[in-house]
Amino acid sequence: MTLTGREMRSTIDADGVLTLTLEEMTIGDPGDDEIIVRVEAAPINPSDLGLMFGPADISSVTLPVTSAGPAIKMSVPRERLAAIRGRIGQSLPIGNEGAGTVVATGRNARELEGKRVGMVGGSIYADYRRIAAKEVIVLPEGATAADGASMFVNPLTALGFVETARSEGHTAIVHTAAASNLGQMLQKICLADGIPLIDIVRSETQKQILRDIGATHVINSKDDDFRLQLVQALKETGATIAFDAIGGGTLGSDILSSMERAAVSTMTEYSRYGSDKSKQLYIYGALDPAPAVFNRLAFGFQWNAGGWLLFPYLRRAGEQVATRLRKRVIDELTTTFASKYTRVIGLAEALQPDVLRAYERKATGEKFLIDPTLS
Repeated sequence: MTLTGREMRSTIDADGVLTLTLEEMTIGDPGDDEIIVRVEAAPINPSDLGLMFGPADISSVTLPVTSAGPAIKMSVPRERLAAIRGRIGQSLPIGNEGAGTVVATGRNARELEGKRVGMVGGSIYADYRRIAAKEVIVLPEGATAADGASMFVNPLTALGFVETARSEGHTAIVHTAAASNLGQMLQKICLADGIPLIDIVRSETQKQILRDIGATHVINSKDDDFRLQLVQALKETGATIAFDAIGGGTLGSDILSSMERAAVSTMTEYSRYGSDKSKQLYIYGALDPAPAVFNRLAFGFQWNAGGWLLFPYLRRAGEQVATRLRKRVIDELTTTFASKYTRVIGLAEALQPDVLRAYERKATGEKFLIDPTLS
């Protein structure tokens, strides 16, 4: 069985021109342990946007004068090319996760024929995806492709945050950009598991989103007394670990220094090295692409900062932990881990400049879903 379909790809050339295209691909028969899935839903996550656009200037979007199919171009500022030298000239497929119906199977995967499955592994902004059978999960009875499209990246990241905190001995968590789809999932998990959570947001509307879920500690970073509110919440919760989606600027430093202020307030003796309370900051996003700035003398010497990514974490955690987390996602797919989409678009529609600018904004409360069957 040979299938022909489209696949979205991103290429940056040596002159700094990024091109997004839909290319026709031919998919041959699945191997013995493979299946072919007709993609019916794939979310647009920030991690997908990072591969789609790289460091390109979105304001430079243009349509090519001639093209064999849907395509769009934009410019990468020359000073940013060095950071992505490794991908120059490569045509990279896009789409981390999605869901659809199995339309062909290898001989060792016949039981999946016709099943609706969720999958992760890249190259999913496409009409069809050939993938190892072990890499998919059959969706519960009655679940739609849209229900299963976002069952990997955000749910497993939120669960991974909680697992990381527990394994490192932390009892409460701080999270930034907390009204996001991922942040709402994390809030629901923490409520269910009895883990104090401090949500940091950037507007009163975002605060209300989390209040409606049941959040207790929600702080607007735009408030004049933001740091005072944060210190008070840290005193009340004892949070000593933070997961930061912003990345750039001083917010990470502000969190660590506020943790230190909360810890110092309980000390009975002065130490020139600060408190002995261990504080951990993990940066997992880059909503602000500017450099992260740390005022390191403001939070003593008992602190660590580093990056956190889902798939390296799952490899470190081991198969037993990963299996347990995936089972929880399946069990709570339409409750804790339900995703709401504000707009569903086709593959070709995703390359229209006005649509592209809309989903690239990464606005809280707006989540786009690609359905390749629409166009």
